[in-house]
Amino acid sequence: MRGLATSGVKRNPLTPDLPTVGETVPGYESTIWIGLMAPKGTPKEVVSFLNTSINKILERSDVKEAWLKQGAIPMVKTPEEFDAYLRQDIEKWAHVLKVSGAKIE
Repeated sequence: MRGLATSGVKRNPLTPDLPTVGETVPGYESTIWIGLMAPKGTPKEVVSFLNTSINKILERSDVKEAWLKQGAIPMVKTPEEFDAYLRQDIEKWAHVLKVSGAKIE
């Protein structure tokens, strides 16, 4: 099997010679992400504590190495950055569904 391209914004360090789809189709990006969310109304101090703690873990070299072996790259974000990322992702996929004509049955 031969890879043609990756779907992320940047080339993956595991396959640096494999281009991204966006290098051929400008603007294309499809990233799988994992995030931790808390219920609305969770105190900001709790959200901040969780965010700081999780980001410290994601910055550890052993964690980065383990993720990279799987082709994953941690995205370290503040709660505000993650909120903006989520909103943008929802907007993008809502647009894709709309223009595709896909229907829920």
